[in-house]
Amino acid sequence: MPDGAQPVLDVRGLKTVFRTRGGDIHAVNTVSFHLRPGELLGVVGESGSGKSVTMMSLLGLLPSPPADVRGGQVWLGGQDILTIGVDALREVRGAKVGFVFQDPMTSLNPVFTIGHQIAEPLIRHMGMTKAQASVRAAELLELVGIPDAKKRLRAYPHQFSGGMRQRVMIAIALSCDPDVLIADEPTTALDVTIQAQIIELIKDLRQKLGMAIIWITHDLGVIAGIADRVMVMYGGQVVEQAPVRELFANPQHPYTRALLKTIPKLGGARAARLQVIEGQPPIIMAEPEACQFRARCVHAHARCEAENPQRRAIDGAAVGQGHDVACHWTAGAGDA
Repeated sequence: MPDGAQPVLDVRGLKTVFRTRGGDIHAVNTVSFHLRPGELLGVVGESGSGKSVTMMSLLGLLPSPPADVRGGQVWLGGQDILTIGVDALREVRGAKVGFVFQDPMTSLNPVFTIGHQIAEPLIRHMGMTKAQASVRAAELLELVGIPDAKKRLRAYPHQFSGGMRQRVMIAIALSCDPDVLIADEPTTALDVTIQAQIIELIKDLRQKLGMAIIWITHDLGVIAGIADRVMVMYGGQVVEQAPVRELFANPQHPYTRALLKTIPKLGGARAARLQVIEGQPPIIMAEPEACQFRARCVHAHARCEAENPQRRAIDGAAVGQGHDVACHWTAGAGDA
């Protein structure tokens, strides 16, 4: 796919605030990114960095109140879906954008069969009859690798293992052939063997269906093996984004560098001590006017306290098109 392809999803200046008794928490702060057709964008960062809140804001999945999307545009299929209203947004969810949540047991309804839950969006969005939806539901279970599909349609969520439930969630997300699939840490609650199976499944489905995918995770090891491009978030902001190989070979933001150092390494004469990032992500009670990573950054200086850095290109491409970073420090100019 050419780099100049028209984005299937284009997010511009998204802002989301949570209203609390103690004041507004600025969870998403002017986030901009795009997703090209067929691309897999990895979104990484610690818990609390704004990854999931950003993606849920796009689709109106956050409860309001306390959540309040206060600015930005989200262009999908030629329209800004932040302006289309609740009913129209429901039609977008499932039909144009599929969402796979972290914990399938809390996402699936325990009182309805698997077949009913897969068929529901097919009937609502695709206009199928119950009989047609049942046939398609069985095909979807086969697509995601669940054997005896017709028989399993009559089963309930508690009769499936964790890995099988996640496959069901993927089947539901894919049921209406969406343009975009958002996977929010879909392997976090699974053991390592099942994690690998789900990752391979997503890779295989992407190859077969050609859909664009946003994969949210804190695991850079997973991203290295599946992503085309990576977006690093911290404090509700995008601090760096680049093609995956470029990011791993030439990380520019101190936070990205710190994340990469936390990946366990095998081999060598002695096992290296696992590195950690000291401190905690910030709770942002006002629109950022300074670098949010400064208290944890070994390269912080006076300008970081006075000015929130804006994203700048480091490879000559436009911001968002190549490798860009939001940092006052320049890697390679001084200490590394």
